[in-house]
Amino acid sequence: MAAQHTDDITINTLIGPGSSVTGDLRIAGFVRIDGDIVGSLETTGRVIIGEKARIKANIRALSVTVGGIVEGDIVAPEGIVIYSTGMVIGDVITKKLRVDDEVVLHGACISIKDEDAFDKARTKWQDMKAIRTKTFY
Repeated sequence: MAAQHTDDITINTLIGPGSSVTGDLRIAGFVRIDGDIVGSLETTGRVIIGEKARIKANIRALSVTVGGIVEGDIVAPEGIVIYSTGMVIGDVITKKLRVDDEVVLHGACISIKDEDAFDKARTKWQDMKAIRTKTFY
């Protein structure tokens, strides 16, 4: 039986300090990461990335809070928050973006509140990413 997303308060998955995960993760619900991930992360809920976390992955979630380092793209329609201890080397796509002072954010940023305009911009961004990463022989 697949895990069900029941609320946005209870942490469904915790990757603790000193833990390291390699691979693609698909998780139902709220995720807290204080360790390291290499791969990709997709969840139906929120993601909190602690100050000591080191993520080399593309992240797709409802919302993402970054306190550590993320090397990869973040797509989170409900919102992205990057604290002063955070760093994102990659694109951020969201409807709401909050970036504290002295944050390193190196990548494209799309933040559009309107649902239809957001969906169009996200689709265009995905198409552009697909073209850029396509290998020609």
